[in-house]
Amino acid sequence: MTIGLASRAAVSTCALCAAGLLALAPAAATAGTVADPAPSPGSGARAAPESGAQAGVAPDALLYRSVTQVRPRAGAPEVPELSARSWLVADADSGEVLAAHDAHRRLPPASTLKTLFALTVLPVLPADVRHTVSEEELAGIGPGSSRVGVAEDLTYRISDLWNGVFLSSGNDAVHVLAALNGGWEATTQRMQDKAHALGAHDTQVESPDGYDAPGQVSSAFDLAVFGRAGLRSPDFVRYCSREEAMFPGRAGGSYGIRNTNRLLTGSDGVERYPGIVGIKNGYTSNAGHTLVAAAHRDGRTLVVTVLNPLGGGGNAVYEEARTLLDWGFDASGRVDAVGSLDALRVKPLPGPQTRPTPVPTPAAVPAARGREPERPGTWTVTGAALLAAMGAALFLRLRRGRAVPD
Repeated sequence: MTIGLASRAAVSTCALCAAGLLALAPAAATAGTVADPAPSPGSGARAAPESGAQAGVAPDALLYRSVTQVRPRAGAPEVPELSARSWLVADADSGEVLAAHDAHRRLPPASTLKTLFALTVLPVLPADVRHTVSEEELAGIGPGSSRVGVAEDLTYRISDLWNGVFLSSGNDAVHVLAALNGGWEATTQRMQDKAHALGAHDTQVESPDGYDAPGQVSSAFDLAVFGRAGLRSPDFVRYCSREEAMFPGRAGGSYGIRNTNRLLTGSDGVERYPGIVGIKNGYTSNAGHTLVAAAHRDGRTLVVTVLNPLGGGGNAVYEEARTLLDWGFDASGRVDAVGSLDALRVKPLPGPQTRPTPVPTPAAVPAARGREPERPGTWTVTGAALLAAMGAALFLRLRRGRAVPD
């Protein structure tokens, strides 16, 4: 079942009124939007390499430059040199970006894109609902994908599947949850719409699980936006900070799974970061190692993104994230922001612990794969049509009540 409205004005005079309302609707929808800094999002253009802030340059424009950006005050620690192709460190509460390197560079995100998947689908599916997996729901999983071990004809709670997504980065769990969300194509579109609503314009979603797909990209900026938004959801935080869980197996048994984020678990030669919240790591041969992480210390929460370190092996993404977190906490109050994670949003994020806005329940979500979901703005347009129809009724009523005809 698709939720929608349909109305039509019956009087030509009020049809003109409706046209006026519809013409104003896009302007109303974009009113208050922060202007895109140059170069504009999605253009792929890069500003000429420059370092540091310069007089007369808007702070958010610095994030579109291809070299490291920081605005230190006296006594600020020196920003670290990292091998990552792109990185960013920001204050999760205020959204202020403390430092960044090529923050809007479009790169394959790997499984860090699952942060956007969770932001999109978590509010829709109640955690305690049980679902028996079908063969069709496990079709199309890319070769070499990470899996948690979801099996057809077994029944899982939705919460089990989310453990599989966050801890084991299970693409099989993503496929089942996407099927429950209306299908692979519908979920892809909803993720794209969610990214735009959050002001994340570098992201192009082609495969909701983060599996390498032609044209699928994100950026350090966008992934930090997703991570920060996730910190506002208690459900998101509970899953992304969980180190271990039991996962259902056959014959009524279960087996343990462990979070693959080494900065969270302190494993495989990586020391656990003090105050770590978690979030999401990823790896594909095309993307390299990627990570969105957050940590809390002395009343502050920082979020960092590290994309594709070019040296140091598989642990470099964790160690470079550690370096950024250490620097960010040390630089507190001693650097000026080089931009904001809210820069491209129409409205700022709600405060911490605010529950996500309710969305249609699974029964109200289109069940057919590939079915076109409603676009943002549908309610604006149909609402204008309703106003026009109401105006038409009033017009006719007044016309009938006049003593002298027009």
